[in-house]
Order: sequence, then structure tokens, then C-alpha cells
Amino acid sequence: MHSVRYCDFVNCHCPYRSLAVGHQYSSLGSQPILCGSIPGLVPKQLRFCRNYVEIMPSVAEGVKIGIQECQHQFRGRRWNCTTVNDNLAIFGPVLDKATRESSFVHAIASAGVAFAVTRACAEGSAPICGCDNRHKGPPGEGWKWGGCSEDVEFGTMVSREFADARENRPDARSAMNRHNNEAGRMSLNEKMFLKCKCHGLSGSCEVKTCWWSQPNFRVIGDYMKDKYDSASEMVVEKHRESRGWVETLRPKYNYFKPPTERDLVYYETSPNFCDPNPQTGSFGTRDRVCNLTSHGIDGCDLLCCGRGHNTRTERRKEKCDCVFHWCCYVSCKECVRVYDVHTCK
Repeated sequence: MHSVRYCDFVNCHCPYRSLAVGHQYSSLGSQPILCGSIPGLVPKQLRFCRNYVEIMPSVAEGVKIGIQECQHQFRGRRWNCTTVNDNLAIFGPVLDKATRESSFVHAIASAGVAFAVTRACAEGSAPICGCDNRHKGPPGEGWKWGGCSEDVEFGTMVSREFADARENRPDARSAMNRHNNEAGRMSLNEKMFLKCKCHGLSGSCEVKTCWWSQPNFRVIGDYMKDKYDSASEMVVEKHRESRGWVETLRPKYNYFKPPTERDLVYYETSPNFCDPNPQTGSFGTRDRVCNLTSHGIDGCDLLCCGRGHNTRTERRKEKCDCVFHWCCYVSCKECVRVYDVHTCK
């Protein structure tokens, strides 16, 4: 997925890369935006930026949200969504290949843009959009429509128009990126829920008003992480059309259920991320903190790739023996506790 520059919102050396706000745009939300000064925008993105300049800070915020969620979801994995300072391609070469990791980054960043734009519209910070008054339907028993239903269709449109603007080539990687971008955006529609508020004396709920709301973005991250774990491996097929050779994707294994539009897809094998490798973008797992008691990927056996681990003790100051005083404050003592910290060799 690409953006403001989605390519400057992620990897721009390679035409396949997209997403992730480059560090040079970290203050995009707090400064006036001159679309012509943003390097690398394709004509469609430049037109979109000029037509919707009021929402471009939300686009930038959405990519940041996506990156932060990626780092949370992969915090215990060998690849932990590490970003690189002072580099336009903030994930390094990791997104060069059509791997599971690339599929997740594209999906979560696309979802982040749609989420942030939708939220900004509902909060009134973007004057060109607002609440959704179109798809409400009849009210339910004991409640009526009220508040501000979030217009996820508008947020999704912004994400699609901007993120997919570069994915117009007839090759497999563009097809993969478009699919995963859309899967990320569809997760928002799937997780929208009815949020209600009671009105009346002493919270009696004589009247209840409800509106459609997006979930906390952590819900989207958890959902997309499950999609990452069950992503479908594809193979590339070439065939000739009137416009020339076109690459498409089909499932590699016929005995598995084919992926739906909500699933993530990839067609290249991920590196193991155990050792540093500048070509793949792997930082390795040396000195990463591991969980000694876990048998999962965050455990010292798997995270450290069989190299073993070191253990050191850390003394940490913490609040303890807290007491509530009437009325109304809490006093605590300061305690020093000793912890074992295990890191990969």
C-alpha cells in the first residue's frame, strides 16, 4: 500500500514497497501540507492529496497506528516489525519479498488509514466529512438512533484511493498488495459494533440512543494477526490478455480451503530472522528478551533459535503497599524488587 507518499509512508526504493510513514513525515499532522513537496507521489496520489488535503494528517496518523499495532502484535516474534531510523524504507528490505510479513504490514497499515480517517470525520476534525447517516436501518426495541455513526465507507474509500494508487501493474506483487490492502480495510466493516448510551434520571435508561462505532484498533490488530497466522500461500501464473502478459495468483495447495477476500495471501517464503542479514532486512534475535517459561515463539528455545540465552538480574523500583485515604488520595511506599531477565545469545 502506498501513501503520502505511501511509498514515503514506507519503502520507496522498490516500486513494490508501500506504507509506513517515513521519519521525515513524523510531524505531518502538525504542519501545513504542500502536496507538491512530498516526493514520489504518482499523479493519482498527487491529485487526491490536493483534493483532500484536510484529511492527509489523518492518513499519516493511520499509518503510524498501523506500525505501532504491528510492533505490538509481533513483539514476541523473531521478526518484531522493527523500523529503521534515517531510512526512507523504514522497514528496511523486509517488504521487498512477497512474504507473510509483507502481507500483514500492508493490511494493518491500510486498516490504520481507514480507521484514522473515519475517526477524524466523526470527531469533526476533517471539515469535508462527518457522521454516517445513510445505512442505519430501523431502530431496535428499546432504543433509537442518535450520536454520530462513524462513516467507515468514507475512511475505506480514502485508504483505497491512496493506498492502491501504485498497485496498478499487471504483476503478481500488485495483485497481492491490492488483495491484502482490501483485507485490512474489510476488517473494519466486520468489526463495527452498535454503541449505546442511556439517558434518564440517575441513569435509569428511560431512553437509549445508539450509533455505529469502530472498535479499539487493538481488536483489528488481533484479528489481522490471526489472519497472518492462517495466511494462504499462493503461486504465480502468467497468461496473455489483450493488454499483454498478466500475472495472477492461485492457491498453492488445492486440498486447503481457498482464501476469501478477507484472508491474507503471500507467495514467497520468509527468512527465519534468526541471524542478521542486510539482504533480507533481518536484525537477528541476539540480545532480544525471551520468556523462559514459554513454549511458544516468544520462549527462549524458539526465539533464540537454539543458541541458548543469558540471564541477568535487574533491580526495579516499584510502588507497593498502597493505601487509600479518605478523602481522597492514595499513598504508596517505594519497593525494590529483583527480576531475572533472559536474553538470547
